[in-house]
Formats: sequence, C-alpha cells, structure tokens
Amino acid sequence: MVRRNSSLFLLLLSLLLIHRLSLFTSTPIPSHFEGFDDAASSSLDPEEEEDQNTPLSTTPPPSLTLSTTPDPTPTSNQPSPLDSSHPSDQSHEPSITDYWDEDEFEGLPVPQPPPENPTITENGTQSNPDETKRRSSTYDNVSTRSYTVEIVCGVFFIAFVVNYFIGKRENENIALAWVTKFAVRGSIFDKNFSLVGVGKDEDSPLLLKEGQNVFKFYASGRRFCQGLVATLELKRRHDLISRVFDAVVGRKDEVRIEVFMNDEAMDQVVFALAKRREVKRVQKEERDVQRFGSLMSSQPGSRKWVSEDLVVVLEVKEVAGDLITETVVEQVFGDKAFENYGKDFLSMHFSDQHVGMHKKMLVFKFSLPDANHMAEMSRLVALVPYYIDLIGRYKLSPQARSKTEVARQKAAQEAHKEFQNARQEVLQRKKVERRKVIEEAEAKLSVEAIRRKEAKEHARQMKRAMPKVKMTRTG
Repeated sequence: MVRRNSSLFLLLLSLLLIHRLSLFTSTPIPSHFEGFDDAASSSLDPEEEEDQNTPLSTTPPPSLTLSTTPDPTPTSNQPSPLDSSHPSDQSHEPSITDYWDEDEFEGLPVPQPPPENPTITENGTQSNPDETKRRSSTYDNVSTRSYTVEIVCGVFFIAFVVNYFIGKRENENIALAWVTKFAVRGSIFDKNFSLVGVGKDEDSPLLLKEGQNVFKFYASGRRFCQGLVATLELKRRHDLISRVFDAVVGRKDEVRIEVFMNDEAMDQVVFALAKRREVKRVQKEERDVQRFGSLMSSQPGSRKWVSEDLVVVLEVKEVAGDLITETVVEQVFGDKAFENYGKDFLSMHFSDQHVGMHKKMLVFKFSLPDANHMAEMSRLVALVPYYIDLIGRYKLSPQARSKTEVARQKAAQEAHKEFQNARQEVLQRKKVERRKVIEEAEAKLSVEAIRRKEAKEHARQMKRAMPKVKMTRTG
C-alpha cells in the first residue's frame, strides 16, 4: 500500500512538472496544453485572455489527502480531459484544476476574491469610511476646543504683563511732568515755600511714590500755614482690568492739594466752590459742609460772578463776596476765563471744622491733563498761594462772627450729645455681655453650688436689712 501511494505521488509530481515546462515552451500555440486549436483560443474574450496571461496565485496549495481507490487508472467510461471533440471544451479555459481528479484528491483550491480590511472601531464593530472621517473631524474639533481656554489665558497673561510695565511708565511720566512744571527750582511752589520735596537736603527727591498710581509732594516754610501735601491720584494704568474700566467710566487723573493752616491764622469759615456735578460729592463726603453749609441761591449785587457751571456752598453769605474776588473771577472763575483755563477745576473747600487731626484746612482738587499739557493748569495751581494769604488775613464781621459762634455752640452740643449716646450704648452693650457670661457660668454649675450661692446671697440681703447700731463708750 505504501509503494502504491508513493507511486501515485510520483505520478502527480510528474504531471505538475510537465505542466510547468509547457508554460515556458516557445511553441506558437497560445494554449497551455496540447489538444487546443487556434479557434478555441481565438474565441476567448479579451478578459479571458488577460486571465490567461495572469500568473498563478502564489498562495501555497492546500494539503491533499490520498484516496484508497485500488485502481488509480481512470475508467474508460469517464470523459478524457484532453478530448477536443467535446463541445464544452471549446469555450472552457484550461486551468490547473482540470487535471485534478476529484475522486482521487480532496481540498481543491477555490479562487476567492481578496478579503477586504474593514475598519474596526473601539467597540469591535465595523465602520464605513464616511463615519470614520466624520469622527476624525469631530475629534480634531474637540481637541482644538480643548486648548481654547489655555490659549486665552496665555494671551491675557502676556497682555497683563506688558500693560503693567507700559502703564507704570505712563503714570511716572505724568507725575514727573507735574513736579517738573510746578515744583522744580524757579517754579511756583519753589518761590512760595522755603522747603520743597521729601527731605531737608537739596538733593532729596521731590516726589514720594506710595504706589504705582499714587505720588505725594510736600512743601513747607510759609506764613499762615504749616505746610501742604499734594497727592497725585492717577488712573490704575498698570492694571489691565482697571484700565478698561476707567476707559469705560471716563475717570481722570486728579491731584488733591491740602494746606494745613495755623490755628490763629484762620477765622471761622466754611466755604466750598465746585462744579455742579461735584457739589453732591462734596456735600456727601464733607461733614462740616453738611452741618454748616448751604447752597447760595443768588449772586451778591451787580458785580461779576462765577460761571454758571460753578456752585457756591457757604455758612455766611458775606464770605462769598470776600473770598471770590474780582481777580479770581477775571483770571479763572469768570465765564470766558473758566471756559479757557478752568476745565480742569473740580472743587475747593475751606473750613475750620474739618474732621481729623487738622481742623483748619484748605483743600483744592483739580484734574490733571496729559504730560505734554501741564501748563494748562498753571492758573489753577496759582490759586493755592493766593488763597493761603487771603484766608490768613481774612476776618469776619462781628455780625457774621456771632452767627457762626451760635452755630458752632449748637454743633458742639449736638456732638456732645451724640458722644454721650454712643458712650451709653457702649456701656449698655458691655453690661448685657457681662450678664450673658454670668448666666452661662451659672448654667454650668451643679445643684449644690447653686444652693450655696443662693444661701450666700440670702445672708448678704439679710445683713443689709438689719438696722445699723452705733456703739459709744460711756464714762
């Protein structure tokens, strides 16, 4: 049986070798095997010719199983595969499968189309190319949006840092421009004060920087006053958010000049002059104006008066005519002068009843122009030494003084009453708190401790109720 099988296997190899040699022969017959004429080959379609010229698949043949048929020779009644007279052979293209005996061998190769490689998703299901493309684009959009917050935060941080240095430099330039115009040697403050700047030395700085937007200037050494402090409150340009907010609100740079008058140099005066939009702020913030001042309804006599944009608040009417002189009306506060030189004026407030350590003060408040136009407020700054001398020499009339004294006595009584009421409220609050502490302590005591405490209190009460006996010594 083993010899028989080996002979069959050798026969099969011989046939395969003959077939492979016939493929490389140079005979003019286009067919692969003998027995096929030209007509059979010419009747093939172009597609079939292309299939003939295509080499066999390089896929290794499947494993073969030999049958146990005793006679390997085919019977006579089976049709020969090389019989050219069979009509079906004329249109059938010969292939390697025609030479396999279906009864002898199993596992014949069946031509199959190449398998497709479907796209497998994460869930293990197949997805078409359109769905994959759509998901890919969605993933790209999501990944782009995931960095949007980081990009915005990074841009904002860079803008904040750049704006910090730019705004800091702008504020310093404005402050230096103001002090260069009004505080250097030969300027208005240098001429009216013997000592200007922070220190006593000549080389001491003129400005004291208290913040990125706050600068202070000091001057002293003048009659009628102890000195002055000028505070430059600029916009917070170094802060990006505050810069945007100030631009929306329309806030301006301001300078506040406070003059501390001597006690004997200032009489009983409460006076304020401000723009109409600033009057409400002055009345709200300044307590002395609320208590003593009132709006001036009409101008005194037929003399020139201040612009219609200004409002006067005072205690005694005669003070208005004495403090608003013709000189300041012509130079600053008149209609034409105020239109040209008073656009940076906000308010000025003189009072001997200021709340704080210094009672007698003159307060001027101006807005600041840009660094290149500081000369526009020269006349406003000149009001400071002018009113120091004017208030220092000013004296009220006996009628006005008696009126102001009555008002101040009444204000002193009200202040004393308010102080007493506040003191009583504080004492009452402390008493309530002390009683609460005692009650909480009693709540924590035991029954025996409470009994002893009550007995002690009862003995104290009985002792107080007993009549007092005075004992005398008799001779």
